[in-house]
Amino acid sequence: MNVNQSAPPVPPFGQPQPVYPGYHQSGYGGQPGSTAPPTSYGAYNGPVPGYQQTPPPGVSRAPPSSEAPPASTAQAPCGQAAYGQFGQGDVQNGPSSTVQMQRFPGSQPFGSVPLAPVVSQPAVLQPFGPPPTSAQVTAQLAGMQISGAVAPALPPVGLGYALPPGSQMTGPPGPPPPMHSSQQPGYQLQQNGSFGPARGPQPNYGSPYPGASTFGSQPGPPQPLPPKRLDPDAIPSPIQVIEDDRNNRGSEPFVTGVRGQVPPLVTTNFLVKDQGNASPRYIRCTSYNIPCTSDMAKQAQVPLAAVIKPLARLPPEEASPYVVDHGESGPLRCNRCKAYMCPFMQFIEGGRRFQCCFCSCINDVPPQYFQHLDHTGKRVDAYDRPELSLGSYEFLATVDYCKNNKFPSPPAFIFMIDVSYNAIRSGLVRLLCEELKSLLDFLPREGGAEESAIRVGFVTYNKVLHFYNVKSSLAQPQMMVVSDVADMFVPLLDGFLVNVSESRAVITSLLDQIPEMFADTRETETVFAPVIQAGMEALKAAECAGKLFLFHTSLPIAEAPGKLKNRDDRKLINTDKEKTLFQPQTGAYQTLAKECVAQGCCVDLFLFPNQYVDVATLSVVPQLTGGSVYKYACFQVENDQERFLSDLRRDVQKVVGFDAVMRVRTSTGIRAVDFFGAFYMSNTTDVELAGLDGDKTVTVEFKHDDRLNEESGALLQCALLYTSCAGQRRLRIHNLALNCCTQLADLYRNCETDTLINYMAKFAYRGVLNSPVKTVRDTLITQCAQILACYRKNCASPSSAGQLILPECMKLLPVYLNCVLKSDVLQPGAEVTTDDRAYVRQLVTSMDVAETNVFFYPRLLPLTKSPIESATEPPAVRASEERLSNGDIYLLENGLNLFLWVGASVQQGVVQSLFSVSSFSQITSGLSVLPVLDNPLSKKVRGLIDSLRAQRSRYMKLIVVKQEDKLEMLFKHFLVEDKSLSGGASYVDFLCHMHKEIRQLLS
Repeated sequence: MNVNQSAPPVPPFGQPQPVYPGYHQSGYGGQPGSTAPPTSYGAYNGPVPGYQQTPPPGVSRAPPSSEAPPASTAQAPCGQAAYGQFGQGDVQNGPSSTVQMQRFPGSQPFGSVPLAPVVSQPAVLQPFGPPPTSAQVTAQLAGMQISGAVAPALPPVGLGYALPPGSQMTGPPGPPPPMHSSQQPGYQLQQNGSFGPARGPQPNYGSPYPGASTFGSQPGPPQPLPPKRLDPDAIPSPIQVIEDDRNNRGSEPFVTGVRGQVPPLVTTNFLVKDQGNASPRYIRCTSYNIPCTSDMAKQAQVPLAAVIKPLARLPPEEASPYVVDHGESGPLRCNRCKAYMCPFMQFIEGGRRFQCCFCSCINDVPPQYFQHLDHTGKRVDAYDRPELSLGSYEFLATVDYCKNNKFPSPPAFIFMIDVSYNAIRSGLVRLLCEELKSLLDFLPREGGAEESAIRVGFVTYNKVLHFYNVKSSLAQPQMMVVSDVADMFVPLLDGFLVNVSESRAVITSLLDQIPEMFADTRETETVFAPVIQAGMEALKAAECAGKLFLFHTSLPIAEAPGKLKNRDDRKLINTDKEKTLFQPQTGAYQTLAKECVAQGCCVDLFLFPNQYVDVATLSVVPQLTGGSVYKYACFQVENDQERFLSDLRRDVQKVVGFDAVMRVRTSTGIRAVDFFGAFYMSNTTDVELAGLDGDKTVTVEFKHDDRLNEESGALLQCALLYTSCAGQRRLRIHNLALNCCTQLADLYRNCETDTLINYMAKFAYRGVLNSPVKTVRDTLITQCAQILACYRKNCASPSSAGQLILPECMKLLPVYLNCVLKSDVLQPGAEVTTDDRAYVRQLVTSMDVAETNVFFYPRLLPLTKSPIESATEPPAVRASEERLSNGDIYLLENGLNLFLWVGASVQQGVVQSLFSVSSFSQITSGLSVLPVLDNPLSKKVRGLIDSLRAQRSRYMKLIVVKQEDKLEMLFKHFLVEDKSLSGGASYVDFLCHMHKEIRQLLS
């Protein structure tokens, strides 16, 4: 791994981090030799050689004076948020987020120092100790110079201070010359591309820097204090933005009738009233106001994209889309562009014709669809027809929309179980067979149907495949073995796919026998591709679509098509060959996936590896067929049973659309040019999905092909043709109207950062397949800097170059982007396996906006702060070690992981109530289940855990982490505002870096 030579070695995961005297990993705080959170935020608390610990003469430690002048309230234009020149002043305020250079909690109070001199002359940051000898003081802050005249007897400060009205910190005349980020003093671009404090002797660095050969106090002249750090409380807080949106927009329903309005954030609970545009649960856009010209879009660099979730599940209070049946004539659509009838179509000539809102073609209205218009030109039956009044609805498809002009059969589920030595020994096979006996009663069904129309089949395999005849007329199931895996065929048709209720007794008998039949197996080798081939051939023979559930444990090394070799090579990380770790080993799986899509055969893969299984290759078929991958490393029944069974139940029961084709149409001026997600495309317009469930999204990017009109706006229509669980062919339609703008300020005012990050993460995660990871990271940083520099140049009011100004709705873009850059795919730590990286990469590809939001910026919830009787979730705190109190307990979740962190000083009563032990030392670290205790705190915490799990699409296994325990390293990996062990920048450092990049672009 190409890292800076002087950096300290990173300990392997699960081992305690070395403690360096006087250095604290989350800032410059902490007592020497301590890993406990610092008492003040970012201020060094240990003794500094040569500096006195008492304040200078004349400075008292009285509480802050109540007569301090009020903070400035100047407004910034165009909804911008301005952030001071990191520790340098020139503070400007925005309408909703004012950032002052406030002092840190924990730093010494101002005392009753007269502030008059500061108002009349430029202010200076002065360290403790003897007064400066020169008439000029230069302070290096975040790599930038600030100088000014000395103000006598200024009190010491923790990190900047509140500026009285009229005063400011002066910089050198004019903006400083642009410097490349690698030349900035104090911060340095390291060899591995990460950004953070420079690894080397630095001017004005008081405490030993990380990577120094010796630590502790050394003889020599006194060192100055560390450079002042930007106050984390003075920069945009994701928690604050989320809370503000919940308070402002959570109480009223979101009515979709208005074109181009930005919906509430995904973190806000709100109801949707469909009045002509699709609900944000179905479609979210990066911007709801599209630039009128391609030149303007290029200038802004804001990607124009929509994250579409066609079969999204709705809350119980919202109605599912209406189903419209137009009989044999089928749904009405435009003759030229084939867009479906929607609320934006314009009826003319008394209702006898309509003009297409997408391509402007004039179409005749069929006699059976004719209706008169009212005085406004609207059809009098508009509100009786879902397709004329709602943003989302379904049409029943006619036989013309079916394969071979024949209505489809109901789909089938085939369970394919690995019975090799690993699967039997771990207890997986017995657990799975036991669960399937009851789970088969809960197959998805349509509407009010009494039982599911889905048929089921069973296959077991190791080096060979075993098919089972479970026909209802048999007394016992029959096994047929296929050992010729090179030329796969299905040995039986009748009795393989059966109705569960008819064959219940035979199926139960089979599931009882499978664990016994293979109990003594010594077969360790498995095949993989022939198993999928067999399932697909079975569906083809039955002339139906369906889903394969594969339960697999090891790298397929048996002689067969799709055989793989172990190519796990961590030496490739940070080299140009790193991309091969994400690419499939062989093209055979792409070919197989293509055949599966043509047959409507979707594959869901459950992996139980003890070592490398090449997830990058095995996940190709699930990925291209619209399926899912689940991974349970080192599976043990006692520890992982609940997580696996919960995922399996949800996966089997969820509603799926089979054999689906999706097309996105747009009005003239823009077109869909790029697609991200779990699907296959044989041409440039049709997204083909063997299966699509309510968790999956398709992300679509748009580009200009003509000028847009501000008056008419822009339209999107997503049409999904699919087969329902009952075998009904349907069309689901979603429509969305967006505004168009000629002013960049309107674009920046109507962006949605969460959707932007979702798109950028998917773009980057696809990029690693073809480019070095460092190139992908640099591309993301450059694009973000261009977006913010364009805003600064064209939309913000003129101000000092030392000031960072962010658009109000994009003020979280830097912190979220930094989380993406620090993710395991783009910056893996030493403990992240190549399989884990490939797994996360394919997982994020089809995530929705709510899932990427919590995945990249996890939620950290303090449990003992809010009242026990409170039914609501406790308010979250920022994901940083500085926010942890060792007297509290915290839950952290990111949609895949769930941690319960216990501080070392938690009250004994709390420990007793939650863990049923008398002291902190008796808590079992790594515990995954909380004891069921009859007290309010235990009920509240267990209820909260259940509630968090219910919100996510995958079961989150709980891990209890004690402060100072070896598992704490794993927990800290998710505190994304801090510097990461793998070299990722802290939020503060990244913001400074982003500021420099923006200034460089502007100069």
